Amino acid sequence: MAKDWPKIEGVYTSITPICESLKKVAHRCDHDFVSMSFIPKTTIEESTSSQQSQDEMSPSYMYSMLFKEIILEIDEDDTKSIKNLLFYCRHHDVPESELINFQKEYSHKTPVEWYSCNMFLFGMINRALWSLDMETMTKTGFFIRNLHRQLEQLNRQQACTFEQKFMVYRGQGFTKQEFGCLTKVKGGLLAFNNFLSTSKEKNVATGFVEE
Repeated sequence: MAKDWPKIEGVYTSITPICESLKKVAHRCDHDFVSMSFIPKTTIEESTSSQQSQDEMSPSYMYSMLFKEIILEIDEDDTKSIKNLLFYCRHHDVPESELINFQKEYSHKTPVEWYSCNMFLFGMINRALWSLDMETMTKTGFFIRNLHRQLEQLNRQQACTFEQKFMVYRGQGFTKQEFGCLTKVKGGLLAFNNFLSTSKEKNVATGFVEE
């Protein structure tokens, strides 16, 4: 039945596999929470000399650029920021066990490790950046900044390691409207307001594409 009806995820006879399936679906939804801005080539070429072209850029793109500039300049105490985030999360139904683990082990893992593990941060940050939820973005700002800085550091360290360019893949769900916009901006820019997970293996990326 599941093969004949693509909207059906599966047929289950017990609660455990249902919960596991729901976790996978929720993770896939968090994965697809990516805010995208489509910038035509003509807008890019004229933006340096035309205020009108700058005004035509997506508001979400402009807001995300401003947020990035501001958040990266802030120098704050992570300990205090973590306490503020935990207080915020306790009012947004985040499992207490995850919050305790985050507070206790935060300094023992890198930001990339925290973002990649199966817990509240990945979905919370993706949804906030996708919807431009400024309150959540502010509460997680210290982590976004630390993650950004680590990725910059890794890029500098690994830049000389790879002598040739290589292809990475990402499976990404699009709405029909988003896909239509994508086809219209050939030669332009596609800006993402998220941290993107990619893989050198194409089959890994296609696993995130919903049929």
